[in-house]
Amino acid sequence: MAVQWLLVCHGLVTLLVVVSFLCGQWPIFQGTFIQRIHHFLTFGAFDYLRRFVEYLFGSRGTNALYLTQYYFCDRPNPILQVIYLAIIGGTYYLVVNSTFNYIPGHYMGGYHRYTSLLGVGVGIILFLLTSFSDPGIVNADNVTQYISVYPYDNLIYSEKECSTCKILKPARSKHCSICGHCVARFDHHCGWMNNCIGEKNTLYFVMFLLWHFFLCVYGTVAIGLVLAGRLKELEVVYILTAYYGIDNSFRSLAPHVVQWLIGSYNTQILLMVFLAIVSLLLSGFFGYHLSLCISNTTTNETFKWQDYLSWQRKVNEAKVSGEALKASLGDLSQETKHPQSKWKSFFKRSHLEEVEIIKNNIYDRGFFQNLYFGS
Repeated sequence: MAVQWLLVCHGLVTLLVVVSFLCGQWPIFQGTFIQRIHHFLTFGAFDYLRRFVEYLFGSRGTNALYLTQYYFCDRPNPILQVIYLAIIGGTYYLVVNSTFNYIPGHYMGGYHRYTSLLGVGVGIILFLLTSFSDPGIVNADNVTQYISVYPYDNLIYSEKECSTCKILKPARSKHCSICGHCVARFDHHCGWMNNCIGEKNTLYFVMFLLWHFFLCVYGTVAIGLVLAGRLKELEVVYILTAYYGIDNSFRSLAPHVVQWLIGSYNTQILLMVFLAIVSLLLSGFFGYHLSLCISNTTTNETFKWQDYLSWQRKVNEAKVSGEALKASLGDLSQETKHPQSKWKSFFKRSHLEEVEIIKNNIYDRGFFQNLYFGS
C-alpha cells in the first residue's frame, strides 16, 4: 500500500512541477504558489547554484558556470532535441514493454501495435521538418521580396536597418540573437527544435503540436482500454462482489478497482497520467498558436502590440487628464459656479474611462486568408 501511495504522490509532484515550469508565468497563476515554483525553477535554482559554486570555487567556478549557461541557453545546441527524442523513444519503449503483451485484448485489436509505431514515426518526421527546415532567413538576396510582401504599418513596424545583419529589416521580421540572423514573420525561437519558428516552418510547427496532442490522447485512451480489458478478462468486478462481498455499485467498487490497478499495473497508470498531462499542455499550446494563425499574428507581435497599446493608452490618458485639468481651472476662474451634487460627483464617469485604444492589425486579412497565409 505504501508503494501505491508513493506512486500517486510521485504523479502529483510531477504534474505540479511540469505545470509550474511551463505555465507558471501565465496571468492566471500570478501571485500563486505555482508562479513562485516557476520563478524558483527558472531563476532561483540557478541563483542558489551560482552562490554554491562561487563559495566552493570562487570566480573561476562562476565563470565556468556562466559559460555553460551561455552554451545551453544562448547559443544553438541540440540538447533539447536529444531530450525530445529520448522522451518519445523512452515513452514508446515503456508502452511496448508494459502494454503490448495484452494486445490484442478484449477492447484493443492487434493492429494497434502498428498504428502506434506509425503515429510515433509521423511525429518524429514533423519534428525533423520543423527543426531542420529554413524558417525564412532574411539575407541580401531576398530582403526586397520580403519587404514587398509585408508592408510597414508604422505602428509596431517601421523602416530600419538591422544593426547586426546590416540589411533593411522587413516588417514582421526579427533578428534572433541565438541563431544570429533575421527571420521573416518571426514567431519565436524554439529550443526544442533548435530553430526559429518563422514564415516557412510555422505550418510544420503547428502540425507538430496538433499531431503530438492526438498521439498523447491516443496513447492515454489505448492504455485505458487495455486496462479495462484486463478488468474484463480477469473478472475483477465479479471476484470483488462474489467473493469479497462488496456492493455492486460504482461508489463501492471504484476504490478497490483503483487499488488493484495501481498495485498490478502501476507502470501503465503512470504512463497514462504522463500522457494525459502532456496532452493537456499541448492542447493549450496548439490552441494559442491556432488563434495566432486565425488573427495572422505572431508570438513576437503579441508582445509588441502589448507594449504599443500600453504606451498609447498612457499618452491618451495624459492628454485626457490635461484637458480635464484645464477645464477645472477654467471653472475655478469663473466668478459664479453652481455647486455640484455630491451624488452626481460620486457617480460621474472618469474621463480616463473614455480613453479607447484600437488595435489596427493591417496583416489581418480575414479568417480563411489568415489560415492560409498565416500558417
